[in-house]
Amino acid sequence: MLKGRGTAWAIAHRFEKDAREAVDDGWGALDQIADEQRLAPDTTVIEEHCRRILSTNDSPDISFDVAINPYRGCEHGCIYCFARPTHSYLNMSPGLDFETRIIAKVNAAERLREQLAKPGYEASCINIGSATDGYQPIERKLGITRAIIEVLAETRHGFAIVTKSSGVERDLDLVGEMGRAGLAAVYMSLTTLDSHLSRVMEPRAAAPHRRLRTIETLARAGVHVGVSASPMIPFINEPELEHILAAARDAGASSAFSTVVRLPWEVNPLFQQWLEAHFPDRAARVMARVRDMRGGKDYDATFGTRMRGTGLWAQMLRDRFNLAVTRLGFNRERIAMDMTQFVRPAPPARIRPADVAEADHRQGSLF
Repeated sequence: MLKGRGTAWAIAHRFEKDAREAVDDGWGALDQIADEQRLAPDTTVIEEHCRRILSTNDSPDISFDVAINPYRGCEHGCIYCFARPTHSYLNMSPGLDFETRIIAKVNAAERLREQLAKPGYEASCINIGSATDGYQPIERKLGITRAIIEVLAETRHGFAIVTKSSGVERDLDLVGEMGRAGLAAVYMSLTTLDSHLSRVMEPRAAAPHRRLRTIETLARAGVHVGVSASPMIPFINEPELEHILAAARDAGASSAFSTVVRLPWEVNPLFQQWLEAHFPDRAARVMARVRDMRGGKDYDATFGTRMRGTGLWAQMLRDRFNLAVTRLGFNRERIAMDMTQFVRPAPPARIRPADVAEADHRQGSLF
């Protein structure tokens, strides 16, 4: 275990061709490796100039069609994060690398403006942060998410943010104005009210009480705020479901949704190791219940059931959720945004080779 990190395991990704094993060389190398592993590594940011920033979704389980992910990887280090396996495509570990080696799409706002300016673009709500958190700690320095929202605010384009960070309050000037115009919504992921559990389950995310305060701040500013009580992990945070929903409603959230834990690809061994490290007394019970919801398997990726599970226990959890949201008066309808307000931006100016040559000539004449 590493302080401030979800996992210490740099698990090999599924495309790895080579297997590595530490060998004692007689000079204390294994002891040195063990000492190094006890030190939490710093976050490394790798800049990327992306070719496009909008991605489309074809899953019927997800309520949005278009998404923006300003980063790849996430410093929050949530052990259960379904997006961890995406680092495999970068030849990086879905374990420790996912939360310590962050890809920052530094030209995201520029690419967004280009795509919105295309004549054939049709506006639909854009989700910010479907496979990463746009307000993870590095955002305070880089401001990529804010630059994206500035473009969306300028073009009056509706968007929704999913986060477990209070960093969204920094952009209240933009998010608040868009929210009051019916063009922005924020969904706060609130997995537990227990600060100790939050610290070991999602070590660099905002504390639960801080997220509740952010819900209150956004709601008072006129922003629609929903709560995502996700993911529900049997015998870990699942007993808190009703308390989480009630606390969010008291803070000002007006809608809610919930999903069950998903363990695709490398998330499965990472999660099971975490269970054994932090909850050895119930690790077997947790996995037995997970398999109850997945037809006897650790994970089932079938559309329509992968987010909610199947079987009696999954149905009981859905019934509990439905009863709670009804009792608390949560809005069950999807928030509709007025996309007729969208104003297409002017296409970026094209630079001709002759203009570049002329600029170079002028610059050269100064020296």
